Amino acid sequence: MRVNAHAAPAAGEPLTPTTIERRAVGANDVLIEIEYAGICHSDIHTVRGEWGPRPFPLVPGHEVVGIVREVGAGVTTHRVGERVGVGVLVNSCGRCTSCLRGDEQYCLEGTVEAYASTDRDGTTTQGGYSTHVVVDAGYVLHVPDGIEPSTVAPLLCAGITTYSPLRHWGAGPGKQVAVVGLGGLGHMAVKLAHAMGAEVTVLSQSLKKQEDGLRLGADAYFATSDPDTFTQLAGRFDLIVNTVSASIDVDAYLSLLAVDGALVNVGAPPEPLSVNAMTLIGRRRTFAGSSIGGIRETQEMLDFCAEHGLGADVEVIAAETVNEAYERVLASDVRYRFVIDASTLR
Repeated sequence: MRVNAHAAPAAGEPLTPTTIERRAVGANDVLIEIEYAGICHSDIHTVRGEWGPRPFPLVPGHEVVGIVREVGAGVTTHRVGERVGVGVLVNSCGRCTSCLRGDEQYCLEGTVEAYASTDRDGTTTQGGYSTHVVVDAGYVLHVPDGIEPSTVAPLLCAGITTYSPLRHWGAGPGKQVAVVGLGGLGHMAVKLAHAMGAEVTVLSQSLKKQEDGLRLGADAYFATSDPDTFTQLAGRFDLIVNTVSASIDVDAYLSLLAVDGALVNVGAPPEPLSVNAMTLIGRRRTFAGSSIGGIRETQEMLDFCAEHGLGADVEVIAAETVNEAYERVLASDVRYRFVIDASTLR
């Protein structure tokens, strides 16, 4: 079937209306009529060619919420009329050690992502800035009742990207957690860490979002542009989740960790980061990275958000304003995630 979409014709060019072809619904597939598609900073990096060559024209979008309109003959996990979500992952090998333990995001044979990937049938995946998508049922998530659908879309990337390291490194009661940056990822990290019972501190370049940070669940808020912050907070945190995609002074942030503390990068700066080994050795600290989560963990995250009444803070836009939205993301002029109303594509 051919469907309406917004695509980048080439690297660095504005997105424009187009039509794309979706594959026929196979035995294990689900056809989804898209309601909302979130805009992730990764979309912008990709369409601008900042993360290496990609196949163009390219339809971005890996934060998708919609309604099931058709299921394949072998699908038993989803039904027509159900609200579902699709995130970054749309396929993996299913047989390597990572996949078998539910960590499909670390598939040893390589993941298939929602766009700009080669799918198992040899076709190039196209993302959620479109009216419909066909996805293998094993990578389609149930959207629980009780969450506004537009606020769910960013959970499929920003939500799981922050939930996964918080869970893995044991955020919870009695733990001191810091979140670096209060953007699309950071605002979800604050909400989730607070709901898990941790004491949460925001570390931001300035105090201009302090009121927001405290409203979202932070217990404290500090400006990293103030050198006294690093003196005052030295050795305090069990876990620091760094959500920014810019270079940081890794050793300065490591100095904020307690013994056995971990600094985890979920933001992806374009240049390498350096670290002094003695900063790690001195207090058995860890400098780590984390991607999204697997399908099982992503469903767990959605259920957790429903239980705690959590969704992303979003600004819903029409598809024709997507290029303007990109510029506003780059200018940090969104609180905290843009979501495209897919009905404006029809």
